[in-house]
Amino acid sequence: MKEFNITVPVKEYTYTELDNLSAILVEEARKATYRSYSPYSHFRVGAAIALDNGQIITGANQENAAFTAGTCAERSACFAAGAQYPDAKFVRIAVAARDGEGEFLADPVAPCGHCRQALLEFETRAGHDIPVLLVAKDRVYEMPSVKSLLPLAFTEF
Repeated sequence: MKEFNITVPVKEYTYTELDNLSAILVEEARKATYRSYSPYSHFRVGAAIALDNGQIITGANQENAAFTAGTCAERSACFAAGAQYPDAKFVRIAVAARDGEGEFLADPVAPCGHCRQALLEFETRAGHDIPVLLVAKDRVYEMPSVKSLLPLAFTEF
C-alpha cells in the first residue's frame, strides 16, 4: 500500500489587496447574489467569470420547486459564457454567497461538485489553469485552479 496526501495552496486576501481584475470580479459576483432566485434555501449565490475577450459574465442560482430543475450560480454563468462567447477562454472566476438574512458569509463558500466538474471542462478547454476566487464578507480565498477544487477529477473527455 502507498499513502499520499493531496494539498492545495490557498491565498487569502483582504479586499484592498486584490488586483484590479480580481476586485472587479469579486464585486460582480457579490452583485449577482442579488439576482438569485432562492425562495426555498434562502442561500443566494453569485458568480462572475472573466473571459479572455474582456467580457465578464455573471450568474446567480435559480431554484425551482422541482429541486433538480434549478441551477447553481457557477453553472448559470459558465453556460451563459459558453453560449454567448463559445470561442472565448475563461481567465478567472469569483463566487460569493449570502445567507437567509441577506448577509455575506463570514467564510468563503466553494462550488458544489456538479459546478466543479462543469467548470473543470471549461478550464480544460482553455488549456490553462483558471484561478478561482471564493468570496467571504471580509476576505477572499484564491485557489490556483478549478482542478485544485476537484483533485483526482474525471478529465477523460
